[in-house]
Amino acid sequence: MTAKNSKVYVVDTNVILNNIQNIYRLSEEGGNIIVIPETVLIELEDKKKLLSETGYQAREFSRLLAKAKVKEADHKNGYKVAKFFIYTLVIHIVSKDKYDTDLESGYISESNDKRIIETAMVAQQYYKGLKVTFVSLDVYARVFAVLKSIKTETLHDDKDTVPEFEFVKTISISLVPAKKIKHANIMDLDPEHKPDNFCYIFEMEDGSTHHAIIKNNQIDLIGDNEFRGLKVKPINREQKFYMKAILSNFYDMVVVDAKAGSGKTLLALASAMKLVEKKHYDKIIYVRNSIESLDKGADVGYLAGNDEKFRIYNMALNDTLEYIAKKMLNKKDSEYDIHAVENKILELVARYRIEKLWPGEARGRTLSDAIVILDEWQNSSDKTTQLILSRLDNSCMAIVIGSNRQIDNFYLNRYNNGLTRLLKESRKEHEQINMFAIELQKAVRGKFAEFSEEIFDRK
Repeated sequence: MTAKNSKVYVVDTNVILNNIQNIYRLSEEGGNIIVIPETVLIELEDKKKLLSETGYQAREFSRLLAKAKVKEADHKNGYKVAKFFIYTLVIHIVSKDKYDTDLESGYISESNDKRIIETAMVAQQYYKGLKVTFVSLDVYARVFAVLKSIKTETLHDDKDTVPEFEFVKTISISLVPAKKIKHANIMDLDPEHKPDNFCYIFEMEDGSTHHAIIKNNQIDLIGDNEFRGLKVKPINREQKFYMKAILSNFYDMVVVDAKAGSGKTLLALASAMKLVEKKHYDKIIYVRNSIESLDKGADVGYLAGNDEKFRIYNMALNDTLEYIAKKMLNKKDSEYDIHAVENKILELVARYRIEKLWPGEARGRTLSDAIVILDEWQNSSDKTTQLILSRLDNSCMAIVIGSNRQIDNFYLNRYNNGLTRLLKESRKEHEQINMFAIELQKAVRGKFAEFSEEIFDRK
């Protein structure tokens, strides 16, 4: 028996493909009815064959549905309602005998959206007396619904806010020697210190400054010769904080939100190489989650070692390795001998045991003694983030990098992606791991990155 205060949520395909857990959240432990339009089932069936996370979510829903028990099938004039229950979940699948919208091959997505809206209209009729809401991540689908006088919502995560982070904090202190600050307790200098104040700029009365990161509430100053001997060095303050955090080998996870051209991948790889040189880790594993990698992986049936077919996926890493290789070669070799550069890249890959891992091949693996670089993580969901992080054992370090200004995943936004989730978690203290987070806000790639940042990032 349906309670009078129950809500009815008609869900779009993208709600399930974003994260199957969304169904459970909307259900509120079985208090609400989840309506799945027949068209959504067809779209999910089509996605099941994909190797990407989209395919994974579609298969997860299929597994969920396989556990369902049929309660009843209600045949009405012009439509049918099949009622299932899965533990506490109440799922109704609704189909129309004949849709008003014709399927047009050139506009299949729009046609499906309109058929889903038709089903939402049927739900309004069938569940009279209950609040019926159409839930979709697609603003156009929601507009179609509004035009049909259907109440719409997006996911709650979409309406969430990304908090203001104070990863770098500036405070004024009395003029004291650096040795007095080094290893001091940050609470003695800043009683208002918070867990996400990972970096400090100490301004002295004479105008001089000291920079430091915080480890276990202790101040770890960045020395003048901190990065001597590195082929790739930080060139601004935020980059120094970033490299210092990685090279300190104190943090289990370093999370970075950075503008394009800020050096986030280059500095991560260069720092990781240094730690491998020091024998803190055996290898570097590079994981990149981008739309081109997901799509290309589905197209070619990606397998480990299939680098030539999957070359587009590795371009960002290859560009970074090429830059480092040229830094290591003398100028003559790097300018005139392309083979010298290629050979140096191969040497780097072998020396530092650099492996490339696609998220789709991570299941079932255990990663050990590795620095794992998770790149383009603004395009990863919570589920993919959990999948990769759960593969790491205690001997690993994770460096999670991305840009919330460059989200390409249709099912994610700046509020609900894996990068944002980890940035939010960095505001808390965790018993299991030591976290560090920072934002890199300055493009250092060159004049074109600066120019594009200036004209396209204007509010």
